[in-house]
Amino acid sequence: MAILSAVAQEESRNISENIKWGYQRKFERGEIQTKYKNFMGYTEKNGELVVVPEEAAIVKRIFELYADGYSIRKICNYLEDKGIKTKTGKTKWAPNVIGKMLHNEKYKGCTLMQKTYGEDLLSGKRMKNRGEVKQYYYEDTHPAIVSKELYEKVQMLLNAK
Repeated sequence: MAILSAVAQEESRNISENIKWGYQRKFERGEIQTKYKNFMGYTEKNGELVVVPEEAAIVKRIFELYADGYSIRKICNYLEDKGIKTKTGKTKWAPNVIGKMLHNEKYKGCTLMQKTYGEDLLSGKRMKNRGEVKQYYYEDTHPAIVSKELYEKVQMLLNAK
């Protein structure tokens, strides 16, 4: 039984490595993959990111508020006071959601692949990529919601803190 278990585990590891290799080749060819679920400002149509105008206005406002000196907490309060709901329909905005939005390059029309990676086969845990695996960055992959200038200004302010 132990031998069969070891063989099965090795086969699973080989399959996992083959899948990772396949993803690497896709990324190298520029084949973009994006998770569309609960992505404020966009929806998916035929495998492409499409702007949702009402949501895009909220996203743009969030970037503008931060660029104008609002803290993330103050932006949350602003959105809640205006009765603006999250993508999932919640009335309360979590600061980490706003923070992730402000850091997300997709809002300027670009895509960074492999922000996270699978730690190992058995745990299935995703880890933030801090240089452990190669990342792929592509510009102008889909319609932008915020200008590159506004996005870069926000990044400068975020990095200053």
